[in-house]
Amino acid sequence: MKRNLMIFSCAAMLLAGSLSFAVAQDTTTVVTKKEVVVNSDGTYTVIEYPVGKEVMVNLLPGATLAGGKGMARIVRAADGTKVYVDVSGVPATTTNYYAYAVDPSGVATTLGPVTFKDGVATSEFMTPLNQFMVVLSPTEGLTTIDPTTVVFQSELPTGYTVVPRRTSEVKAVTITRTASPMPTAYDVPLLNVSSFGDKEKEVKLKFSDGLSAKAWINRQKGVSKIKLKFDDLDKAPMNTRFTLWASSVEGKYTKLGQVINTGKRDNAEIMSETALADFGLFLTVEDSDVMVPTGRNYSAFSVTIP
Repeated sequence: MKRNLMIFSCAAMLLAGSLSFAVAQDTTTVVTKKEVVVNSDGTYTVIEYPVGKEVMVNLLPGATLAGGKGMARIVRAADGTKVYVDVSGVPATTTNYYAYAVDPSGVATTLGPVTFKDGVATSEFMTPLNQFMVVLSPTEGLTTIDPTTVVFQSELPTGYTVVPRRTSEVKAVTITRTASPMPTAYDVPLLNVSSFGDKEKEVKLKFSDGLSAKAWINRQKGVSKIKLKFDDLDKAPMNTRFTLWASSVEGKYTKLGQVINTGKRDNAEIMSETALADFGLFLTVEDSDVMVPTGRNYSAFSVTIP
């Protein structure tokens, strides 16, 4: 009995210690703790997709879509991963769902809208991720993955092992100075997308550090397809995340994708879609994967004048 009480006391002390931390934006002392959680009920199905191999993944419908059927065909290449989604059996009144790639830390990155006609939809997306699961939701800008927000979710394919779920790093820090506050709003002009017509339109931006980027927007059938290309990525600091956002008329932000400077490439590309009728585009520089923009350093796209 004494031994059991001792073990229980030690465990309680460790748990209490792991939950105590102070948060700051600038640090001198960092202590990191990582936890791994894997759900045995199959609700967490992140896998790593091998290069050059096509993987077929069942999309399992939620309880509200008993007759729904879905399949994702996923092909990873050296420059990114293509995701082909094929869904049927949803209510004929459905117009759009939104597809997301959920990474090992539970962060949902928008792949784009899935547009339905008579309960059937096919869509194609591109993502830089190589470890993720696929979910579909009626919610745009999804942040929480649970049965109330997801209508389709990828099943673990035969022969693959779940990538252990990881939590964000917990840091104990010492404050050395007061950092300037993060911006709460970004000055992002709308691009007047409705004026583009059926022709592809080029927009561009330039960061102060010399990094430049161009994007092409093609608006058709209620969906805007966005292709972004970077040049001189090696000018950016290592492991920097350049995150692309769409800013709606109401000032809400939707994550469209990100590029990470690994030091092994000068050029990079993001491909995404949005159902927004008009929007602005901007990039932020982030130190970690985020679902809302937090970077102080940002730049907005502007329409190229012929």
